[in-house]
Amino acid sequence: MSETASYLTPDASRPVIAIIGRPNVGKSTLFNRILGGRPAIVDDVPGVTRDRNYADSSYRGRPVRLVDTGGLDPSAKDGMLSLIKQQAQIAIAEADILILLMDGRTGLTPADEGIVRLLRGIKKPVFLAVNKIDTPKLESLLADFYRLGEERLYPVSSEHGIGVDDLLEALLPWLPGAPLEDQLAETVPTVEVPRVAVIGRPNVGKSSLINTLLGEERVLVSEAPGTTRDAIDTATTFKGRSYILTDTAGIRRRGRIAQGVEQYSVARALEALGRSDVAVLMLDAVEGLAEQDTKIAGLTVKKGRACVLFVNKWDLIQDGATAQKAYTSQLRRRFAFLRWAPILFGSAVKRDGVTELFPAIDRVMTAFTTRVPTGSLNKHLQQLIAENPLPLPRGRSPRSVFMTQVATRPPTFAFFVGQPKDVTPAYLRYLENGIRERYEFAGTPLRILVRQK
Repeated sequence: MSETASYLTPDASRPVIAIIGRPNVGKSTLFNRILGGRPAIVDDVPGVTRDRNYADSSYRGRPVRLVDTGGLDPSAKDGMLSLIKQQAQIAIAEADILILLMDGRTGLTPADEGIVRLLRGIKKPVFLAVNKIDTPKLESLLADFYRLGEERLYPVSSEHGIGVDDLLEALLPWLPGAPLEDQLAETVPTVEVPRVAVIGRPNVGKSSLINTLLGEERVLVSEAPGTTRDAIDTATTFKGRSYILTDTAGIRRRGRIAQGVEQYSVARALEALGRSDVAVLMLDAVEGLAEQDTKIAGLTVKKGRACVLFVNKWDLIQDGATAQKAYTSQLRRRFAFLRWAPILFGSAVKRDGVTELFPAIDRVMTAFTTRVPTGSLNKHLQQLIAENPLPLPRGRSPRSVFMTQVATRPPTFAFFVGQPKDVTPAYLRYLENGIRERYEFAGTPLRILVRQK
């Protein structure tokens, strides 16, 4: 059902830990439990994970790379199960450490025994974990698994986290520690890699844009809506700078979202948007603006992401220069709450305008992470108030006010006044526009929190 695939750049310092096992034993749940999040789609239906899903993490300061795999059926000869088997075998081949996960409640199955035989000749550490052992009384279910001849089994509950620490502690001796020189050396600031989510309605060209930016057919492209199911991360570079691009499933109107995989896919798209720094919102020039475009744009603002608008399929529009001016005017009117987002026109298929995307991402990322010195900010604040005083009730004398930036990503400011209720939404918009113009906060939302002085 789902085609989960998050490929990361090679890193020899991170040992690869692959979680393998037959279908529906809880591999993705264990993967999520170790990471402390939900990077993999989980469902009770067997075969949800098809491809290999990678994620970087650490345990006790030791960096590791986890790999979630599809359900492995050693007897599979053809069809989808055979393809999943190939992906699992690739994970086994590239892994440094293997966790074989089995289902304690189902008991030892011929498929489990087949996987153990498959691993017999592999000269890598293999840890046998028995999942769904939620209470001490269920440990009696382990007896059947000792027939596999292993001295140590690791009872765990991936869902509840029971026994997972014991399993990770057993892996610890196999994880290389940081060299002493690295521990004693001063910490060198690292350049953070921007995370860019490409979002939009189904079939607007998101996957085509990703492939064009990468210069390869990295993700599946089809004219059929819904081709992309999971949020797929891919690392890339442009003129020496690194980026992580995320292709997402098309977001349809809530009433049209089917139960099951599509529901998961949309949830993952929204999750990818939430963990991104920049959203590239793709629009279809041929179909024109739709109500759903406005809703997706609203989600971008609600989640506080920087944003670039990319109008795709512009090569199919006649009289481009005149049409571009009219389209921009319409876009600014419909997306009045997103007037700060830059607009690009192009074609993902023909590469028109695509080279302008990375510079635009750099500009909005700079604004997204900018921090304004308090002294400069308050000097500008006084100028804004002098030009347009606070709307105070008659008879109340103005008092000194103060502003400071309290966060970035997005830039967030605390505005301290004597009576917060006196500050109207219109006045906050005035302050936002003044701050945005002075400090060039293009492409990023701003938040101003009114606080009692």
